Amino acid sequence: MANGKDVRIRVILECTSCVRKSVNKKSIGISRYITQKNRHNKPSRLELRKFCPYCYKHTIHGEIKK
Repeated sequence: MANGKDVRIRVILECTSCVRKSVNKKSIGISRYITQKNRHNKPSRLELRKFCPYCYKHTIHGEIKK
């Protein structure tokens, strides 16, 4: 079995608009999703449009470091 780096890794997506609002303390919390990405097909940071329950709309969720 291969003990090296796996091709599919788990990433955390965080709402970008909630992060900006948290500086002004207008947001209740920060929306986060956990998903997987293929390291070979998408070496750059992942950004998806997901629903944010704190903003009550679809916003861009970007990959963050663990």
